[in-house]
Amino acid sequence: MRSKTSLLIFLLAGFFMGVYYHYLLEQLSGLATFAHISLDRDSAFWKIITYLITHLFTILFTLSIFLIGSIIVLENRNPSRTVAWLVILTIFPIIGFIIYIFVGRNIRKRRRYKDKTIDLNELQHIIDLPYDLNDINDVKALKSKPDRIVNFLLYNASSPMTRFNKATILTNGDETFSAMFREMMQAKDHIHFISFIVRDDDIGQELKKIFIHKAREGVKVRAIFDGLGSRKLPPHYIEDMQAAGVEVVSFSPIIFPYLRKVNYRNHRKIAVVDGRVGFVGGLNVGDEYLGKHKRLGFWRDTHMMVEGDSVYFLQLIFLLDWRFTTGKNVYCQQYSFPRHNVQEQLLIQIAASGPDSDWEYIMKVYFSMITQARRTVYITTPYLIPDDSILMALKTAALSGIDVRIIVPGIPDHLIVYWASRSYFPELLEAGVRIYTYQKGFIHAKIIVADGEIATLGTANLDIRSFHHNFEVSAVIYDTEVAQRLERDFQQDLEDSKEVIMEELYNRPMNQKIKESMARLMSPLL
Repeated sequence: MRSKTSLLIFLLAGFFMGVYYHYLLEQLSGLATFAHISLDRDSAFWKIITYLITHLFTILFTLSIFLIGSIIVLENRNPSRTVAWLVILTIFPIIGFIIYIFVGRNIRKRRRYKDKTIDLNELQHIIDLPYDLNDINDVKALKSKPDRIVNFLLYNASSPMTRFNKATILTNGDETFSAMFREMMQAKDHIHFISFIVRDDDIGQELKKIFIHKAREGVKVRAIFDGLGSRKLPPHYIEDMQAAGVEVVSFSPIIFPYLRKVNYRNHRKIAVVDGRVGFVGGLNVGDEYLGKHKRLGFWRDTHMMVEGDSVYFLQLIFLLDWRFTTGKNVYCQQYSFPRHNVQEQLLIQIAASGPDSDWEYIMKVYFSMITQARRTVYITTPYLIPDDSILMALKTAALSGIDVRIIVPGIPDHLIVYWASRSYFPELLEAGVRIYTYQKGFIHAKIIVADGEIATLGTANLDIRSFHHNFEVSAVIYDTEVAQRLERDFQQDLEDSKEVIMEELYNRPMNQKIKESMARLMSPLL
């Protein structure tokens, strides 16, 4: 079926490109003839010039068709991405192809990131837990839970269910940074930290001071900053830390001509202190996360602090990222996975996803939560650009009578993403999904809560980039108390939001519809 679709796209692209280039060829031919007559130069010379001009675009057209056909046949990519790239290649035949070479190719990413993976057998030797990682049958609290998600993550993502945990939900930047910095200041052995964005502002300086202070105390401090997200960090920010003994590395720095690296970013936000306390969620490090952005204003976000078994898997994700980035294998050191005293049974799976995985684990968790819900699905996401499967799951759930509600920002931080997100509103509303735009400021939390029983909280947005291109991490929490706490936050966010009404959406200005359509066309490339 996909090959037939690709062939149809190929033929249509060839037809429209032929018309397009034929028109250009006629125009240029006329221009060359005009120049020949008006300047009255040597006829043989102008015949050569005319010939070259009129045949240049024919050559470009043939080359473009060949390249586009090669892309469709060899890549066998998603049709929506194929169409988007066809538009770029059609309008900009040579420049578009160069852009594709740098940022569009699927260059055997699985092989490239093989050092970031680990299988379940190896995992058993690294992490010593007082129960069998493969056995979930004796977990009494799981009997009414969606064991399909549990098994999927266990056997495909090497992410077993962790049983003994303590979780604290941290709402917004003040709570998150206060708790995180407090734990870091108490570190005795090590601090491990990953962030997509780190800024050299007030909160970034505070983080830097803590890292330097603890490193000088003899605490091992390791940090990974994404090379794209943190590209604006001045060199002295990192140099000052390194001089104090902090180990700081950039994940896939953007260095020309390796621009294709813009596609595979480390979007994770993880902090692990002494292997006993972990943090995961939506907040990067910057003053805007404390509501200090002049345009965006109040920043609504969610993080989570965990203690117990699940910290081991946040630690493991960091250590595998560290091994990939530095080439140093440090995950076998004893201090990485110390014994803990948490006795409460709270079921959590840590799901990591990215170009190093065979399947889009977090996307499939989202899909399963939506399709298995019996009563409610509450979603908070800053970017709503679902792929076909998630879009179908949302619409099917709503059409089946499930109360599906989504909160998205009411103001944009990235214009193309903002307009692309809004392009999905009409079909979701028609299916019965209720959509709300946050009005109090900017909402950045990434949360799904189903039936008040299971929740995900982490770094992955409900968009194509998080599903297919970025390294992400989410905690899947099988606990009614935590899920209902997140539901209460969701209800508060609803009060600070405005519901999108179908009638108002249909009456929106034409220029807005054009923005949405153009942004949606480009969304597979974002």
